[in-house]
Amino acid sequence: MEIDVQFRPSYSLAVVKLTPNERIRADSGAMVSFSASVEVETKAEGGLLKSLGRAVLGGESFFQNFWKAGPEGGEVTLAPDLPGDIVQINLDGAPLMVQSGSYLASEAGVDLSTKFSSKAFKAGEGISMLEATGTGKLLVSSYGAIYEKTLGAGEKYIVDSTHLVAFNSSMDVRTRTVGGMKSTFLSGEGLVVEMTGPGRVFIQTRSPQALINWIIPQVPQKSSS
Repeated sequence: MEIDVQFRPSYSLAVVKLTPNERIRADSGAMVSFSASVEVETKAEGGLLKSLGRAVLGGESFFQNFWKAGPEGGEVTLAPDLPGDIVQINLDGAPLMVQSGSYLASEAGVDLSTKFSSKAFKAGEGISMLEATGTGKLLVSSYGAIYEKTLGAGEKYIVDSTHLVAFNSSMDVRTRTVGGMKSTFLSGEGLVVEMTGPGRVFIQTRSPQALINWIIPQVPQKSSS
């Protein structure tokens, strides 16, 4: 499988080249186009409970699509819902935590499950996040561009929780204030997440929550009359 991400970082498109009979798993609605030789199978991967957990707790689709190439191979193009980036992460067995809505696609060797975790709560993602395990290529998406930061052992880095896309599950995560009491309430930053290495952190340069907060005041309100 070869993956070429084009039009980065604003309107990224993943062009996936499949070898004969190879397949890729993608989130529902991610497909943009595909070769005539490619077939799709839609199913609740992992059974009812696992699929329900991904949908309710992980923010992903209950049903997922498996795109399989024919004897001559084929192509599938994929894109996320929001304008932004796509990054290919090569999993080597080390689990990766992925925020709700950022999973796009993966090879057959990558397994997805919903993990209840205090790290998810501390990262501002509720009580659970998607955990990607196994080996293979994983595609994650973002709102805005993706900035990758590699931390050394014991190195600390501060991230706004609404900008987190993914991070190694072995990393230590804790919630803290951005500064003192005055900064916490008046800076507009509020609570942040302190990540401790070693590991990799994937950060989106724009915040979906900030977009929502900007849009809501612009929406015309119904007159009381």
